[in-house]
Amino acid sequence: MEKGGALPPMTGLALGLTAFALALGTFMQVLDSTIANVSLPTIAGNLGVSADNGTWVVTSFVVANGVTVPLTGWLMGRFGVVRTFVASVALFTFASFLCGLAWNLNVLILFRIFQGAVSGPMIPGSQALLISIFPENKRSTALGVWSITTLIGPVAGPILGGYISDNYHWSWIFLINVPVGIICAFLCWRGLRDRETPTRNIPIDKVGVWMLVIWVGALQIVLDKGKDADWFHSTVIVVAAVVAAVIFVAWIIWELTDAHPAVDLWLFRGRNFTLGTIAFCMGYAVFFANVLLMPLWMQTQLGYTATWAGLVAAPSGVVAIICTPIMARLSGKMDARMLATIAFVAFAVSFFMRAEFTTQGDFWTYTMPMLVQGVAMSCFFLAMLNIQLDGIPPEQLPSATGISNFARMTSGSFAASIVTTMWDRREALHQSRMSEHFTAFAPGYRQAVDKLESLGANALQASGAITHQMVQQAYLLSVDDLFWVSGWISIVMIVLVWFARRPKGDTGHVAAE
Repeated sequence: MEKGGALPPMTGLALGLTAFALALGTFMQVLDSTIANVSLPTIAGNLGVSADNGTWVVTSFVVANGVTVPLTGWLMGRFGVVRTFVASVALFTFASFLCGLAWNLNVLILFRIFQGAVSGPMIPGSQALLISIFPENKRSTALGVWSITTLIGPVAGPILGGYISDNYHWSWIFLINVPVGIICAFLCWRGLRDRETPTRNIPIDKVGVWMLVIWVGALQIVLDKGKDADWFHSTVIVVAAVVAAVIFVAWIIWELTDAHPAVDLWLFRGRNFTLGTIAFCMGYAVFFANVLLMPLWMQTQLGYTATWAGLVAAPSGVVAIICTPIMARLSGKMDARMLATIAFVAFAVSFFMRAEFTTQGDFWTYTMPMLVQGVAMSCFFLAMLNIQLDGIPPEQLPSATGISNFARMTSGSFAASIVTTMWDRREALHQSRMSEHFTAFAPGYRQAVDKLESLGANALQASGAITHQMVQQAYLLSVDDLFWVSGWISIVMIVLVWFARRPKGDTGHVAAE
């Protein structure tokens, strides 16, 4: 350490190994937010529950992770960034081992909550450490490395989860983290233990944390269980909604008046932070929702295996890997609002292409929009970070990144619940409308039945085949509706980001001060 207390950047092999380990930790955490998506039918069937209940395997992790992210600033200040990150990786690895041993759904959800909670500091911690170990003129490269791992995780998750589900026991979805986590923790501790940040004994806002847990948890219950419980006709849903609303308001008042808030809401006085957070959340929400929806639709309605459903998403990851380093270099020269516009235009084009899907498409038809999405992914995180963190004082960066990641993760979880609900509701609507034209006396229905009977089917089999086709088309129309809405949300976000001020500089330099 130098006299002024500043640590010199790392170089050579030490820099390469440490950057690899930090990126690996980020990738592992992001991967686990999506790896179970395509495996939900397998997990639910193996544990003897419905697929709807199986969605808790995904949302429990994401919510627990999002709730604990705001504590990152306090944990890093109290125990040091290096200790906090390495401990988080070690506990995440242990939680993954427990998830692999789960014997029923309730136990698996409990372990997933534990896994999500302890992984809260992994993404912000890796981001802070990556910036600190790179030379100042390479900090955009550091953010590029971080962005790649953050972006590829949601794409690689369905592929890896699908392959494991089709070829091995679902528990290996979680057990594969064990050796990776051990390597990550070892390399990070070995490379960074002498670079620990100063610590101080700072108070923690226990009341604010508990209120945050309560209102987010209650709202997630409403979104996850509302459909099955007939929404506000259920006492449980009504109580959960009231609790979420009341505690949310109380939480805002508390955080604005407490001397040491768990979430520094005063950061939202900054225009760029507010607009950047809104755009970040909405963009990530539609992205995450569609990452969940695509494999679900392809497996349940098109007959794709989990592996092939995951492979449809692979090209977006390849494009993101190629384009992200280029965008990282451009981010220091280009207005971040223009970079965000490129991202949202690419997202919108990708979603509108998917809104034209039919059940007759081949593998490449479903894959082409993912290529466009890869371009969007390469710009999105870099642009949003530049806009969000512009003008944030160095001492407030941990709080700002904590809020950013909390908002992103919870918006993704809420979107996952909302999109599955809306998919079923829109399917019911489209099926009802089609049923009006397929009565026993409708000429089209009679012609279809007669044709099937001429091929050897009896009346019951013919009716069943027609009903199956109608349900399949209803789900197609429903998924196309959701893609269309996602596209227009992306268009609206383009307008929003231009209300932000032009960021003064590179996020890498801002965050590293």
